Amino acid sequence: MLRSAKPQTSPLKKTELRAWQRMLSGRRLDLLDPSPLDIEIEDIAQGLARVARWNGQTVGEHAFSVAQHSLLVEEIFGKIVPEATTEQRLIALLHDAPEYVIGDMISPFKAVVGGDYKSVELRLQHAIHLRFSLAPVVKQDLRTLIKRADAIAAYHEATRLAGFAEKEAVQFFGRPRGVDPQGLDLTAMATQNVQNAFLQRFAYLDKQRRQSQG
Repeated sequence: MLRSAKPQTSPLKKTELRAWQRMLSGRRLDLLDPSPLDIEIEDIAQGLARVARWNGQTVGEHAFSVAQHSLLVEEIFGKIVPEATTEQRLIALLHDAPEYVIGDMISPFKAVVGGDYKSVELRLQHAIHLRFSLAPVVKQDLRTLIKRADAIAAYHEATRLAGFAEKEAVQFFGRPRGVDPQGLDLTAMATQNVQNAFLQRFAYLDKQRRQSQG
């Protein structure tokens, strides 16, 4: 008499699937329901310094990291909005902070993935802002200014590091205005150097903000 074969079972039940990322700090960050208590600036700097912009397709000895891009955007933001508060500059510095766990997807791939990626990114951004006592919802005018600084940074990265022709970069990122490109240093930094620079800039801005708040 033949016995019926037992149905194959998955090694992990659906409820056991891992949706968290372990950090070097020891924190376990749930990507689907991130808690501000599991977010540390050291982990953010660690991750962003090791995530390459442009999928690593840039000239130079080192990859141009998201950490260095974040520093560049904050610098440009300060040039186009000289009256910006330190809180606004912190928000600019952390505009790509979720990428410390989800990576830097190039825009064409984000378009393919669609809303799921964006929803995870927004939840992480919200938790990061709560962790550092920043406005959980960024006002539209500030978002627009940060996006402008981001586009200016992207244009110069594209033309000076990623092999884009000027006409092509203008098509995708717009023509940069209001910032002297000669004052922007886009020499890719070594991983540990840019990690330290990111932490130092965050600490400086955070200290200035706390002092201004009394």
